[in-house]
Amino acid sequence: MMTNAPDRILRLPTVLERTGLSRATLYRKIQHGSFPRQIAISTRCAGWRESAVNEWMKNPMFYHVDDHGRV
Repeated sequence: MMTNAPDRILRLPTVLERTGLSRATLYRKIQHGSFPRQIAISTRCAGWRESAVNEWMKNPMFYHVDDHGRV
């Protein structure tokens, strides 16, 4: 059964907990294109799409933003 649930936005603490990455490593991976970019929620607030984080978790060694588009 397919559900049309909207994609959740995950905040930094949740992303760090799910991935096991440190904050510095997470931002370094974003800079190198090996982790999904965050999206702006408001002026001083950002998060990650849950689907993008889940996609990264399927194969973190070979993930590259260009391969998956701007998710």
